[in-house]
Order: sequence, then structure tokens, then C-alpha cells
Amino acid sequence: MSLGQQLAPHLPFLRRYARALTGSQQHGDSYVKAALEAIVQAPDQFPRDVDPRLGLYKTFQAIWGSVNVANDDEPEAGGEGSDNESIARARLARITPLPRQALLLTAMEGFTPEDAGYLIDTDADEIDRLVSEALAEIEEQTRAEVLIIEDEPIIAMDLETIVRDLGHEVTGVAVTRDEAVAQAKAHRPGLVLADIQLADDSSGIDAVKDILSEFTVPVIFITAFPERLLTGERPEPTFLITKPFQRSTVKAAIAQALFFDRATVPA
Repeated sequence: MSLGQQLAPHLPFLRRYARALTGSQQHGDSYVKAALEAIVQAPDQFPRDVDPRLGLYKTFQAIWGSVNVANDDEPEAGGEGSDNESIARARLARITPLPRQALLLTAMEGFTPEDAGYLIDTDADEIDRLVSEALAEIEEQTRAEVLIIEDEPIIAMDLETIVRDLGHEVTGVAVTRDEAVAQAKAHRPGLVLADIQLADDSSGIDAVKDILSEFTVPVIFITAFPERLLTGERPEPTFLITKPFQRSTVKAAIAQALFFDRATVPA
């Protein structure tokens, strides 16, 4: 099996991590593209002594680290010509601190502390310390009002419990597109958790589009088929949770979505 064939199944999940890391589909996917280009240009430098998924993430982390540390810029050229202060603020807002990287690698991507340590060049004990630091920071995070769009009662109850345990308030639980839009208009949320397939065969994606046409709000999508929304070929979610989910995954995703939402608010 070729290296490309070995890496292909892992690309959707690397996109998920990259988007959560940068808070943007565009920037996350551009880092993934840069990592793939590096592998194509120098296949002999790809780590062959570890699992292909681990090697893929290691290559990505090297690109992420070199760009942010050395250049403090994205891997692709571009920009809209805003003033230097605004550009600097935007770049800083996209740099996820090391503790949050450790949390995302373990809670969202499912790496062991040992593997996460390999990816960010430290040991398992340090990963545990970094994760604890990230969780402590999350405890101090500004509380949000959350709208849950989910038609499965047990899953909705589980999400509601997780959200409340994090100290956030649940504004409502909607089971259809129309209900979700109505609830969002009646009580504007600070975060939306949205299932893809809803009770009346309507789409959570369409519900979110309707809500976003009214106001801007961070959104986390929940789906049993994440690879369908992580192709990198069209506008897709920045934050995505896979069913069945772990509480730690939901916690990390909520914290990261709110982290970038707060970071983009002008000082």
C-alpha cells in the first residue's frame, strides 16, 4: 500500500484538528495542505518508525510550529490589506496555546499522552500537566448561553448535562429546523450545538445557515459521519464532534469554539 493510501483515511480527522486549532476552516485546511505538500516534496523524511496517522500529525505539527514560531503567519500568502495592528491581533487570535493543543490532541483526537508528547516534543507527564492547565483555564472561561439542536432525547439530555456542568446555560433544545430558528430568534445564544439530521428530516446545517443569516454565533456540529463534512472541498464546519462522543471531546470543542469567539472580539 502506498503512503498516500495509508494517509487518506486520516485526512478528514487531521482537518478537524487543524480547524479546531486555528478556529477557521480556511486556515486549518491551508495548514493541512502545506503538510501534504511537504510530504510529497520529501517523502523520505516522513516518519516511518511510527503509525502513519502519528506520522501525519507529526508532519502537520512541524509545519504548524515552524510557521507560527518562525514567521507568525499562515502557510499561504494573502491578506486583505488591513492595518498592521488588526493583522497582528488576528494572527495572535489564531495561535492556540500549547496546553490547548495538548487537550485537543488527547480529548478530541484520542491520542494517548505518550503519542501527544511525541507530537509536540515532550513527555507524557508534561502532557498531563498541560491538559490540567488547559482544563483550569476552561473553568475560568466566560460563560455562554447555549442552544442545542438535537432530535435524539438521550443525546440532547447528555449534551445539556455537559453544557451545564461546564457552567454554561442552556437556552433551549430544538428538534427541527424551524424550532431551532425560532428559539434562536427568541433568545439569542452565544453558542450553538447542532446535530446534522433532525426529527422531521430537516437539516441542522440549514437551521444553522438560517440562524447565521440573522447574527454571528460560534457553532459546533455533531455527526456520526464526520468524513462527509471534512473533505476540504467546500464550505464546511470549523468545529465538529463525532458521534458517539466522549464528554471530554464535547468539553474541548466548546472551550475552543468560545476561545476563538472571545479572541476575535476587538479589544
